Amino acid sequence: QEDGISIRSLSTKCGLAITSLTTMLERMENQGLISRVQSETDKRKTLLFLTEKAHALKGEYDSVSDEMGNIYYKGFSEEEITRFEECLDRIRKNLEEWQKS
Repeated sequence: QEDGISIRSLSTKCGLAITSLTTMLERMENQGLISRVQSETDKRKTLLFLTEKAHALKGEYDSVSDEMGNIYYKGFSEEEITRFEECLDRIRKNLEEWQKS
């Protein structure tokens, strides 16, 4: 969703350890979905970019994501979905706070 993101930033956003993320990124790179580019401003950073192949799959990904949402939210009202997602967000924040301590 965000071209030019660093691996550390992606790790923070998705809540995965860098070591776990690195393995996934290697597979994605091998499949031609991402490219890694060294930052021009900070040579220690590697930035990630989606390839054209990955961009072409976005519609399919969105369709599958919507279908999954319809399956697991079946019978839920919009209010219930919102409340549930707010609770999940609070749990995530609690875990992040715990991890920092």
